[in-house]
Amino acid sequence: MDMIDKLSRLPLRTLGAAALALGAGGVAAFVPAQSATAAAEAVPPQVNEAVTALRDISTMQADFVQTDRTGQRVSGVLTMKRPGRIRFQYQDGVPLLIVSDGKALTMIDYEVRQVQRWPIKNSPLGALLDPNRDVARYARLIPTGHPDVLSLEAKDPKHPEYGTITMIFMRDASAPGGWQLDSWVALDSQNKRTTIRLSNQKYGMSVSNNMFRWKDPRRSAPGR
Repeated sequence: MDMIDKLSRLPLRTLGAAALALGAGGVAAFVPAQSATAAAEAVPPQVNEAVTALRDISTMQADFVQTDRTGQRVSGVLTMKRPGRIRFQYQDGVPLLIVSDGKALTMIDYEVRQVQRWPIKNSPLGALLDPNRDVARYARLIPTGHPDVLSLEAKDPKHPEYGTITMIFMRDASAPGGWQLDSWVALDSQNKRTTIRLSNQKYGMSVSNNMFRWKDPRRSAPGR
């Protein structure tokens, strides 16, 4: 069984597969050239509120539950440190780690001793982590019917193979910017959906950069 088959069969790996499906160039590639004034006029205020909430996060830890398109779930702990760092530590028994050191997002499969990397700026998680990414210019507000829930969708209509990411925010006065990141959904070009739901969010704690390092399983492979 090759790596692609393993990614499609194992629900814990669908987050990495969905990120890879967005491909090089990222969701910001379709943004048309326009003046700052025109861009500001076109952006709904709720979008700016959500973007401000993201940028106000310095550090965050939360429990997460990852659900694939069949409804299967795995859980773990997410640690984020802006700019650029995130770690998905999966539950015991799951030999997978997804981590960004601020430059590249890396998926490490300790079971088969494989590593895949791609630039964080080209990942959908760049919308969460890159302080220079102007999310407001390429995100679309999705009506939720509830004043305390915001939904932002980002996709490139010229490149459907890049997929879609949708971020959900809940109004919370105790969260940075007054909006708490509640969940996000990645949908690839084959309509394979991966959902990450957060709980027990905590902000502003001290997080060492060592948290975003990882052990390369290839160095311990036989014959090395």
